[in-house]
Amino acid sequence: QLQASGGGLVQAGGSLRLSCTASQRAFSIYMVAWFRQAPGKEREFVAAISYRTYFADSVKGRFTVSRDNAKNTVYLQMNSLKPEDTAVYYCAAARPGSGIYSRSETYDSWGQGTQVTVSS
Repeated sequence: QLQASGGGLVQAGGSLRLSCTASQRAFSIYMVAWFRQAPGKEREFVAAISYRTYFADSVKGRFTVSRDNAKNTVYLQMNSLKPEDTAVYYCAAARPGSGIYSRSETYDSWGQGTQVTVSS
């Protein structure tokens, strides 16, 4: 079970850090991803972390993803936020080798989503 938190309202250019905390045992070996869904749009891949990190082109250079295994938590640090980053952000987890990191079908555990709103 995953719990996402850290969303909020921020001005363009600002920063937020999202957290995804898991109750799964051995969470440190899971591949964890962040997806987002804006109103009227399909859910899209944002970032993922396994033995390396992956990012969507739209967030490269602005977002970073990291994990604290002692806290069973993965973080998404979002800097230089833009209004187009406004969405509900979801974290998801999958066992290693489950599939392609950027596809939502790869993941079988999902958090409840946290709203990020970036004002212009």
